[in-house]
Amino acid sequence: MKLYKLFFLPLILLLNSCTKDLVTKDYSEINPNIFPKNESDINAMVNAAYYPLRGAWYDGIFSTSERGVMFLSDATTEILHGKYGDQQLASLQNYKATDAGFTRYYDDFYNKISQMTLTIDLIQQSTVSDELKKKAVAEVRCARGLLAYTLYDLYGPLVVAPLEVLKQPLVETPLARLSQTDMVAFIQSDLEAAAEDLPAPSEAEYGRFSKALAKMINIRLQLHEKNWAKVKTLCDEIIAYNYYSLDADYVAMWDLDGAKASKEVIWAIPCDYAGTSENQWQLMVLPADFAPKGGWGTISSTWWFYDRFESNDVRKTMLLDHYTATDGTVYNRSSPGNILDWGPIPLKINPDASRTTSLTTVDIIMYRYADVLLSKAEAIANAAGAPTAEAMALVNQIRSRAHLGNKLLADYSSLSAFNDLILLERSHEFWCENGQYRADLIRHGKFVSRCIEVHGSTFTSNNKQVYPFSLTTVAEGKGKFIQNSGY
Repeated sequence: MKLYKLFFLPLILLLNSCTKDLVTKDYSEINPNIFPKNESDINAMVNAAYYPLRGAWYDGIFSTSERGVMFLSDATTEILHGKYGDQQLASLQNYKATDAGFTRYYDDFYNKISQMTLTIDLIQQSTVSDELKKKAVAEVRCARGLLAYTLYDLYGPLVVAPLEVLKQPLVETPLARLSQTDMVAFIQSDLEAAAEDLPAPSEAEYGRFSKALAKMINIRLQLHEKNWAKVKTLCDEIIAYNYYSLDADYVAMWDLDGAKASKEVIWAIPCDYAGTSENQWQLMVLPADFAPKGGWGTISSTWWFYDRFESNDVRKTMLLDHYTATDGTVYNRSSPGNILDWGPIPLKINPDASRTTSLTTVDIIMYRYADVLLSKAEAIANAAGAPTAEAMALVNQIRSRAHLGNKLLADYSSLSAFNDLILLERSHEFWCENGQYRADLIRHGKFVSRCIEVHGSTFTSNNKQVYPFSLTTVAEGKGKFIQNSGY
C-alpha cells in the first residue's frame, strides 16, 4: 500500500527551466534537534498516541457508537441485534469489501501504527533524560500494541511499515501483510517492552497505561493464539501485584464515577460532556420515548441472550426488559412496541438522566480484573486437557460476585463442557464492554453457528471470522496486499 506524506514543491518546478542550485525541501520532516526538545514536547507526542484510542464518533476506535469496535463486534454475537444499517450487516455477518463501516477500522487507523513508530524514533533521538524517554516510549509502545492487537483481531495480519520505509516518505513502497507469526511477535514485543517500563498499577494515573494493562492486552493476544501457558503466566503476574480485586457491586462500576472508584478496573477511558472522549451509549440504545431522557434506539440485545442468565444474576440488571415511555405506555416482552421485539435494552451503564448533552460522563471501561480470573481458569483447563478444581474455583469467584451459587466440577468434567461454561460466563460478565466476546466465540468455534441459531443468518460462513479490507487498500498494495479469503 502507499505510504506517503504531503509535501510542497517550489512553484518553479512547474516551469520549464530551473537552476542547478535548486534543492527540493520536504516540509513534512521533523528535525529532532528542534522537536522534541523538552518534557512538554514529549508529553504532547505521548498524548497524541492515546488520541485514536479514545471514544469519539469521528476518529476514536473505541467509540460507543456504530463506528466503534465494541458496537459492531458485539452485534456479530448473540449480545446485540441490529435491524438496519451496519448493525444489521454485523448481526447477519453479511459484511463485504464494499461496506465501509467494516473496512474503515483498518483504513482509518492502520497509519496510526506508523505514526507511533515514527514517534518512538523521535523520542529516542531527543535530548531529554533517559528516564523520561523510557516512560514515554513505554506508553507509545503500549498504545501501538493495543491498536495493532485490535486491528489484528478484526482483520488478521496487517501491514506494518518498517522505520526505514517510513523515513523515506517520498518513495512509494507497496508492502505485504505480515505473516501471522510475525504479526503476533510484533504485538507481543511491544506489550512486553511496555510492561517493563510502565508504572505499576498503584502508581499509574487514572486513564493512563500501566504494567497491568500491557499484560492484560497480552493476555487477550495469547488467548487469541491459544498459548495457554503464556496466558496463565501473565494472569499470575497481574494477580501478584496484589492491587486488584473484584468490585463487590457489579452494577456500580458503571455509575457516574464507578470506574474511578473501583479496584477492579485495569483501564478505563475517561469521558466528559465536552467530548474530550465521548461516551454515546445511552444515545445509541435508549428509545426516543424513554423517560426521562431518551436516545435513538439504534440497537437492542436479544431475548436468546437474556434467557441464558440465571434469574438472580445481578449482571443482567441493566438489561432492561421493560420501560415506561414518556406518554405512560409500558413496553415489555409481551407488548414490545418497535424496541423490545428482538430483545431487551442493553443499557449496561448508568442512564445519566441529567446529562446535558447526548454524551455522558460515564467512563468507558475497557479491561477489568474479572478478565484475568476467567482467562486464567480457561488457560488452566485447556493446558491440562480437562477442568481442574483451581479452574472451577476461579469461575466461582466470578459467579459469587454475581450472587450466584457455585458450579460443581463433577457437573463439568469434560473440557468441552467447561469451555461452554467459560464462554457463557464471559458473555454475561463482559457484554457491551470492549467487544472482546466476538473473539471468545471465534476461539471456541461457535461464531458462525451462534449467528445462525440466534439471528437466523443465511450469509455467514467461516471467512466472516475476520472483516474484509477495502478494495482501495487491496489495490494500493499493487499485488502485494492480499485480501482476506472469501471476499
